[in-house]
Amino acid sequence: MNELKLPSPCVVVLAGPGASGKTTWAAEHFGPELVVSSDRLRALVGSGEDDIAASTDAFALLEVVVRQRIGRGLTTVIDTLGLDKERRLEWLRVARAAGMACVAVAFDTPAEECRRRNRERTSKRIPADVLTSQLRSWKVTRTELPDEGYDDVLRPTAVRVVPEAFVASGAAAERQAERPTGLRFGLQLSSYTYKGDKAAWLREVAGRAEAAGFDAIYVMDHFRQIPQVGRAWEDFLESWTTLGYLAACTTRVRLGTLVSGITYRNVAHLGKIAATLDVLSGGRAVCGVGLAWFEAEHKAYGWPFPPVRDRYALLEDALQLLPVLWGPGNKPFHGKVLEVPDTTCYPRPLQSHLPVLVGGSGPRTVRLAARYADAVNVFGDITAVRKQAAYLREVSSRAVELTHLSTTLVGKDHRAVEQSVQRLRPRNVNPAAYAATVNAGTVDDQIGRFRELSEAGVAEVMISLPDLETLDSLDSVAEVISAFRV
Repeated sequence: MNELKLPSPCVVVLAGPGASGKTTWAAEHFGPELVVSSDRLRALVGSGEDDIAASTDAFALLEVVVRQRIGRGLTTVIDTLGLDKERRLEWLRVARAAGMACVAVAFDTPAEECRRRNRERTSKRIPADVLTSQLRSWKVTRTELPDEGYDDVLRPTAVRVVPEAFVASGAAAERQAERPTGLRFGLQLSSYTYKGDKAAWLREVAGRAEAAGFDAIYVMDHFRQIPQVGRAWEDFLESWTTLGYLAACTTRVRLGTLVSGITYRNVAHLGKIAATLDVLSGGRAVCGVGLAWFEAEHKAYGWPFPPVRDRYALLEDALQLLPVLWGPGNKPFHGKVLEVPDTTCYPRPLQSHLPVLVGGSGPRTVRLAARYADAVNVFGDITAVRKQAAYLREVSSRAVELTHLSTTLVGKDHRAVEQSVQRLRPRNVNPAAYAATVNAGTVDDQIGRFRELSEAGVAEVMISLPDLETLDSLDSVAEVISAFRV
C-alpha cells in the first residue's frame, strides 16, 4: 500500500461517528505519546473511558493538552468524534498560529458497519440511539470538512509523519527507480569521540565507506570541535594529517577537506600540503577552502581573525594562487594581499587539474567559486538549493559543480529510524525535532531526497552520519548509494 507522508510536526484531526475506526487507525500509525484521546482523558478524570459524566472535564483537559502540545511544536493526533465544528476550527486556528500543518481524517465508515462493530464491543458500547445521532451528525460534518481550510482532508489510509525533507520523497524515489540518474556521494567526518583506538576506527570507517560505494571522504578542518557538533574539549583530529592516514587506508575514494579556513595556514603552504596528498594518494586529493568563521578558535590558537572583507580578499587570492603553485615553473604570484616570490612546488600533483571546492552559500562566495573554483558546497533544504543553483547558473559562464552537505540518518525501515532517533538524540531534545535536524529517514526516503537534490542541480552530496561511531547504518547507506549507480 502506498504510504502518505505528513510533515513533522503536524496536527491531525480525526472525525467520524463512534465505531468508525478512528482509535484503531490512530494506534496503528502513531505512537501513543502523539495521540490525545477524549476516551483516555475521560478515564483519567472519571471512573473509566465510558464514564459519560466525566466528559465535560475530559474535554476541558483535552483542550489544554492540545494547546500545550501544539505550542511546543509537537505532532498531535486529536482522537475525538470530531463532530463539533467549533472545536475543529479552533484546533485548526491554533495549528495555523503555530505555523503547523493541519489535516483532517474523515472516517466515512458505512452506518451498518458502525452499528455492527458497536454491537460486537464488550466494553464502551454506545447506546443505539446515541450512535444514530452521531451518524446523523456525521452526514453534516462530512460536507463541512472540505471547506474548513485544512491542508488536506484524508481518508484513513497508511500514513507516516516525517521530516519536511521527505514529504515529497516518495514520488521522487519512484522517478529514480523508473529513470535512474547518477549522483556522487561523499562521507564527511566531523567527530572523533570514539573511545577506543582511533587509528583502527578510522581505518574501519574508511574501509566500510569504500565498500559501501562512497566516492569520497571529507574531513572537517578545525582544531577543536565546533559548537554545532559538540564541546570544545572533545577529541578532534587535525584534518590534513588525517587525510594522509586515510590515503594509506584506502585505494579508490577521493580525499579532501570540507573545508579549510583560508586563515588557518599560509596559503602557499596549504597548496604544498594538498599537492603532497595528491601524490601520496595516487591522484585523489580535493582542496576544499572557505572564508573561515570560527572566531573563538582563532583566538584560542592565537591567530588573527581579519574582518570579512579582508578574508574575502585572501580567499580570492588563494583561489588564483593554488593553480599557479600546482602548475609548472616557479613564477612569482602578486595578488591583492598575497605576495609569493617563488611558486616552486615539486612534486607536482598527479592530477593534471587538482579540483578546488569552495564552501559557503553567500552570494559573494558563490560568485568567487563561479569565477575560480571547480565546485561550490551549499547547505539547506531543496528550496534553498534550487535558489543557489539558479544563482550559480546566473553568475557563472564556466562548468562549476554544485555540491550539498547534510547530516543524514538512514534506517532500513521506519521502525529502525525511530529506534535510532531515540538512541542518538540528546537528552531533553524532542525526537521529532532531532529527526528533522539529522534528516532521519528510511532508505526509500533518502533515495527520494537525494533524487530531488540531483534534479535541483547537485552533482555530489556529502553526508555526515550521526551514528558513525557504531557504523550501524552503513549497510542501509550502501542501499541508497546503489540506487544512483547508473
